[in-house]
Amino acid sequence: MPASPTGHALPDLVTAWGRGRAHSRVTAPPEPVEGGFRVAVGPPSAEVREVFHTYTPESLAAAAARLDEPGHQVMIAGPSGLLASVVPSTWTMDEGGHLMTVVFAPDPYAVAEDYRLVVEIDGPLTVARVFHRNGDLAGSARMGRDGDFGVFDKVVTAPAHQRRGIGSLMMRALTASGHAQGMRFGLLVGSDAGRALYGHLGWSFVSDFPGARSKAA
Repeated sequence: MPASPTGHALPDLVTAWGRGRAHSRVTAPPEPVEGGFRVAVGPPSAEVREVFHTYTPESLAAAAARLDEPGHQVMIAGPSGLLASVVPSTWTMDEGGHLMTVVFAPDPYAVAEDYRLVVEIDGPLTVARVFHRNGDLAGSARMGRDGDFGVFDKVVTAPAHQRRGIGSLMMRALTASGHAQGMRFGLLVGSDAGRALYGHLGWSFVSDFPGARSKAA
């Protein structure tokens, strides 16, 4: 299996992403399963997700059968078409995801005059928030740490403040904070639209990362 641009094999990246995301969401750590891990989607939901970096069509079909209750999910590092072909017809595919990574390096940034940036660190969780001068929360982003990795999560810009560089500002601020804390690499799973933004910021695509969700009655 080829290494990523950071020199890590895909299973290592997927596992680090799962652990860092759990810190970001403040949920229980992932539980290992064959070829991946099992994790709570997040409170208050009782739904679970199984994420796979190593699999066969048969093992994915078995996982979907095991998880065929409303809301349970399967994600894979691999082709969306493959996942769609093995889950039951009652399942729906989620928006396509893309696993991306970057080597952390200091990246200067400036905060626009009308905005204020706040970065807070709480153990393995770092949160960046941007406020407008009128008090509105213009955007927020989270980063959960797993060793050398900072896993970016929930990068959200309020609609009224989009297209003003808020997303890029938060990404750069979290990168700088992660670098200062001793992290060496960034990880995230981005949407189709996010992939373009993150690519512009120097992130490299590693793998498609689709998900499917059970809608069984």
